[in-house]
Amino acid sequence: MKRIVSSVLLISLIVSCLCSCANQKERYTETYLEYFDTASTIVGFEFDAEVFDKNCDFIEAQLEEYNKLYDIYKSYQDVNNIRTINKNAGKEPVKVDKKIIDLLDYCIELYKTTKGKTNVALGSVLSIWHDYRNMYSEDAEGAKLPPMEDLKAAAQHTDINNIIIDRENSTVFLSDENMSLDVGAVAKGYATEQIAKALEEKGITNYTLNIGGNIRTIGPKGDGTPWITAVSMSDIAGNGENPVKVELAGQAFVTSGTYQRFYTVDGVDYHHIIDPETLMPKFDFISISVCCADSGLADALSTATFNMTLEEGKTFINSLEGVEAMWITADGEIHYSDKFSEIIYEK
Repeated sequence: MKRIVSSVLLISLIVSCLCSCANQKERYTETYLEYFDTASTIVGFEFDAEVFDKNCDFIEAQLEEYNKLYDIYKSYQDVNNIRTINKNAGKEPVKVDKKIIDLLDYCIELYKTTKGKTNVALGSVLSIWHDYRNMYSEDAEGAKLPPMEDLKAAAQHTDINNIIIDRENSTVFLSDENMSLDVGAVAKGYATEQIAKALEEKGITNYTLNIGGNIRTIGPKGDGTPWITAVSMSDIAGNGENPVKVELAGQAFVTSGTYQRFYTVDGVDYHHIIDPETLMPKFDFISISVCCADSGLADALSTATFNMTLEEGKTFINSLEGVEAMWITADGEIHYSDKFSEIIYEK
C-alpha cells in the first residue's frame, strides 16, 4: 500500500513539474540596425515565438515611424520631419504629424526643467561640431577645432522661443531663418518611452527595449525577477569590468558617455555633448547614467547633467522625485545621487 501511495505521489510530482515547465515563458531576442543610427535590441519573455514575433513587428513599425519623423539628416517621401522643419526655417510653417508636436512640447518643458542645459534649438551650433567631427574623425594629425567666432555666431540663433507651434493646424515654424533643431538629446529616449507605453496599453509585459543604450523595461523578467543591467568601466580600465549593476522593473536606464562619438585634436578627445553656455564639450565626466520611470526624461537628464558640475548635478537630480543618477568622473571616481543605492544589484 505504501509503495502504491509513493508511486502516485511520484507521478503527481512529475506531472506537476511538466505543467510548470509548460507554463514557463521562454526568453526571445531580436535586434534591428536600421533605426536611430544605432542597434535596437528587443528582449521578451513569451510562451511561444509567434507572439514574440508579432510584438516585434509592432515595435519595429513604431521604430521606423519615429526614426523617420525625428530625423534631422534625411528626407523621406511623403514625410514632413524635423529636417523638413529646418529646411523651411524663416520661410513658412510646416504641417507635421502630432508625434513631432508632442516631442517638441516635451522638449520645451525639458528646457525649462533643466534651465536651458537641454536645448533642442542648439542645432546651428551642434551642426558645426558634427561637420568637424565627420571631417576629422579619421585625420587626427590634421584635425582642428571649430573656430569660436563661428560657434558664437551660430549661438545667436538658438532661442527656443523662436519655435512657433500651432497645435490647431498641426504646424511648426522656426521664425529665425538661421535656426535649426537638433533633437538628438531627447528623441531616441522619447521614442523608446512612447513605444513602451504603447506595449503597456496592449497588456504586454516582461519586455526590455534597448535602443542604442536607452534601456526601458516593461515589467520584470518572465520569472518575476528584476532585469539586471550594468555600467561598464571598460572605457576607463580597458578590462571590461562592470563595477555597478542595477535592478530594473518597469523603469528606464540611460547612459550618456564621452566614448561613443568624438574626434581627437592635439591628443584631446572632443566628445559630442556640447555645453550651451561655453559652446564646448566639458571634460568633467566619462559617463552619467540616469534611472527613472520615463526613458525620454532619463535621456534628457543624462545630457543636461553633463553640462553641470558634479555638485550642481547632484543637487539637481536629488530635487527630482523618482530620479536617480550615477556619475563616473574623468579620473574614474564613481558618485551617486541620494537613493541610487536602492537599485544597486549586489549579488
